[in-house]
Amino acid sequence: MIIHRRTLLRGLAAGTAGVLAGPEFARAALAASPEPTRDVSYESWNGIAGLARGTAAGTALGLAGLTIRRPVGTITYTDPFVGGSRDYEYATWTSPWVFPGFAASQAVTSWNATTPGGTWIQTELRGVTPAGTTTKWYVMGRWAEDDTQFSRTSVPGQRDADGTVDIDTFEAADGTGLRAWQLRLTLYRPADTRQTPTVRSVGAMASLLPEADEYPTSTPRRAKGVTLRVPQFSQDVHLDQYPQWDNGGEAWCSPTSTSMVVAYWHKGPSPADYSWVDPGYADPWVDYAARNTYDNNYTGCGNWPFNTAYAARFGLRSFVTRMRSFNEVEQFIAAGIPVVVSAAFKKGQVPGADYSTNGHLMVIAGFTRDGDPVMNDPAAADDPSVRKVFGRPEFENAWRNSSGGTVYIIHPATVALPRSPHQANW
Repeated sequence: MIIHRRTLLRGLAAGTAGVLAGPEFARAALAASPEPTRDVSYESWNGIAGLARGTAAGTALGLAGLTIRRPVGTITYTDPFVGGSRDYEYATWTSPWVFPGFAASQAVTSWNATTPGGTWIQTELRGVTPAGTTTKWYVMGRWAEDDTQFSRTSVPGQRDADGTVDIDTFEAADGTGLRAWQLRLTLYRPADTRQTPTVRSVGAMASLLPEADEYPTSTPRRAKGVTLRVPQFSQDVHLDQYPQWDNGGEAWCSPTSTSMVVAYWHKGPSPADYSWVDPGYADPWVDYAARNTYDNNYTGCGNWPFNTAYAARFGLRSFVTRMRSFNEVEQFIAAGIPVVVSAAFKKGQVPGADYSTNGHLMVIAGFTRDGDPVMNDPAAADDPSVRKVFGRPEFENAWRNSSGGTVYIIHPATVALPRSPHQANW
């Protein structure tokens, strides 16, 4: 059995989306909202125009993004993994309220940022429940680009009556959800320095999904016969390498898949970046990606937004969302954008996959003329064996019923995304 990361699924769903401000206004608006009819939405704030819609406390906006202008406070943070304490100054940015049009049972945040010189960022999410309760702020991640001065981590132990955070995913308590949500960014720098993180974008996917097996199988529409030239990297060639980062290649499906898409765009770390990797190891950029996506609390490299944040280090735009079917994935392939997908299945369940997994990341690189997905599957003995074809209905159902259709979208700013659907999930 291949074990890579947990999978997540919940619910039924949705209605109409909007972005407004103020928890009191949020509760009043929700009281008058119609019965929901939709189930997946994604909202983000990008660049100067997008981030200007939020509320700043000590942050400033420039061409590069959101930075610390004048700190509003200082904390002492003790690193729970390497020990030692350090004082940090901080400033914050808070998003407008978002109304997805349904009571979201799950939410995943993602961001694009840089964190030089020991700086780091924290993302938080709160919401308004159907009962009108405003939840506490849940920490969705404490992140830095590398691990030389700060231990990148998710935060355990956040469960209360409204919900919890499972590594990278807010999960509402049974019988409730988020009818509105809001994000908060906190930018930290070592005290008495002039360093600053720079955040270029931040957003969140919120969803409420049908129960398993309630999805119809999609009919191929676009991208039939289209296969993108995505480089092929095997995770298995990294077995036993650097076991301090999630047991070596055995569990490196996520950073390996992310590396394939980053390389597709002719981006990635330089030889100087991964000079610490044993020169006898193949594809050393995968070892580098594993180290720089590693979540110290999860003790794994499969934290979804940590992977998209890693891709963004190379000037790419990236985020985590969910898709409703392969018809949406087909639009990305037709636009020249490969898609990283998360799925779980049993051996023999998916034609073309000869193993079991309770959570695996791989790349959809295209579709055959019959509409079957052409996969770059890192669970392969070597790089040439990475390319596979999976059965469409079986894999589509495994993907949607296990992770809810979770994907990483990674692309340059110069390559436009397909037009989003009416209920925008990108």
